Amino acid sequence: MRIALLGGTGDIGEGLALRWAYDSDHEVLIGSRDPARARTKAEEYETELDSRGREVTVKGFVNEMAADRADVIVLAVPPYHVADTVESVADKLDDEDVLVTPATGMKRDEDGFHYHRPSAGSVTALAVEAAPDDVPVVGAFHNLPAGRLADLDAELGIDTLLVGDDEDAKETVRLLAEEIEGLRVLDAGGIANAPEIEGVTPLLINVASNNDDLHDLGIRFT
Repeated sequence: MRIALLGGTGDIGEGLALRWAYDSDHEVLIGSRDPARARTKAEEYETELDSRGREVTVKGFVNEMAADRADVIVLAVPPYHVADTVESVADKLDDEDVLVTPATGMKRDEDGFHYHRPSAGSVTALAVEAAPDDVPVVGAFHNLPAGRLADLDAELGIDTLLVGDDEDAKETVRLLAEEIEGLRVLDAGGIANAPEIEGVTPLLINVASNNDDLHDLGIRFT
């Protein structure tokens, strides 16, 4: 399977790219609005993987080309770029593709980070609104610590929650996510439940920033 990480040059994109390339045999594509940056980051990921004895080809493309070549397209972009990123690649998508969004809206003040709920109800719902009607959207990877994810020496031992209204699409993402060692996947229901999941991310950041021994904090349900 081919996985495209649009915005795969950023923190969460880097972590997912490295973990999938290291832990699975899926082909990983890095997308960016700047194709030169995508190719440069793809080469950096290859170098990191090669240093760990994993000879893997990671390719970089402009977002539209990455989406056109992939089966699963992860929107690893900030929340305010989710809708326009989907719209920019919409004509490259079909009903056999799956869109995945890990973005969560946040705002910051002197007290810390807070969930910034968009008018659509959630960032996941924004992606649904922007996507073609026949392309399913799954919300996943919202609460993962990006630094820990990108550190291949770090054990994960954490959970990710899935939301989506298409059960087949959720199953595709579940199987992909579970190929990342140390990541457990839990079904949290439909898209309507996305706000509750997205709202956990600022909570984790606030806890991590106020406790020295909880850097790169994740969640585990027991």
